[in-house]
Amino acid sequence: MDIETTCRAPLGTRRPCARGRLGKEEMTRLLDPCEEISGIEQLRHIMEESQPDGLAGTLDIRLVEIEEGRVVVEATPGLHVYNPVGSVHGGFIASMLDYACGYSVMSSQGPGESFTTLELKVSYHKAIKHTTGPVRAEGRILSIGRRVAFTEAKLTDASGKLYASATSSLLLCS
Repeated sequence: MDIETTCRAPLGTRRPCARGRLGKEEMTRLLDPCEEISGIEQLRHIMEESQPDGLAGTLDIRLVEIEEGRVVVEATPGLHVYNPVGSVHGGFIASMLDYACGYSVMSSQGPGESFTTLELKVSYHKAIKHTTGPVRAEGRILSIGRRVAFTEAKLTDASGKLYASATSSLLLCS
């Protein structure tokens, strides 16, 4: 069964994505952890894709920097991610911070290893508007053990102004 994907469209509308439909093979690639390559190699593949898949594609969150234990994701929030009170929705901000925290852990994992977020604590420092421009979430590992990793992430604009921060605990799976 094919699953229709959608791209960004004006608020309240949906349109088919130019990529068409995701078939069984593509969905398997999205949902199954890769057992043949390391996490950092998987992230390099994600960064090379012209359009990210899944939620990152929907929110247009792009991976822009990778090193072991540290990543940076970037997005330009627009009106399509606004909340009813006239600013960027906290869920968009939390998603960016969650990607940064998760990808930082993924960058340190070997083939066949995965993770899941146990806890994400977000602090919103300043409202983001569509006029803010591109924002970046830098995530890094604070400590990592056999079963749990602890990370932090900071969301800033191009001038380095802090808009939100997060800490996260992630369960390591093998």
